[in-house]
Amino acid sequence: MSQKSLAGTNAPVRHVALRLSATRRGARLARLLTERQLDEWGEAYDVAAQVVAELAANAVLHGRVQGRDFRLALTLYADRTLRIEVTDARGDRVPRLPGPVADDAEGGRGLRIVDAYADRWGLTQAPAGAKTLWAELDGRDVGGTGEGSDRGPS
Repeated sequence: MSQKSLAGTNAPVRHVALRLSATRRGARLARLLTERQLDEWGEAYDVAAQVVAELAANAVLHGRVQGRDFRLALTLYADRTLRIEVTDARGDRVPRLPGPVADDAEGGRGLRIVDAYADRWGLTQAPAGAKTLWAELDGRDVGGTGEGSDRGPS
């Protein structure tokens, strides 16, 4: 995971943040709203929607606290870098890239998918014991394959 975010050196041009229920329905809605928002902004959304789906699923499965929502934020910068942030209530559960996963395993691939698509991704602590997983897709990769060199475990 790379903690070096490049978005901080670039001015945001578009931003949206939403609170969604920490349920499977909320995770599915996060993906659908990402697709709709990026389409409205005139940006490709396939890769971003996949990253959001994985981060939101992790928030629901591993970061859920009864009665607390998760937060999705999308920020598009002038150079077309898209920053995706998903904040959940379980700051005490720090995700790690898993080792190899069996072909028939039902889970364990989410962060590997994020790592494959994102140019950079990482974790920051959020207020009230929460955490934010973020991923950045460079402008050329928002709808593409996410090939980047500054990603992976640090």
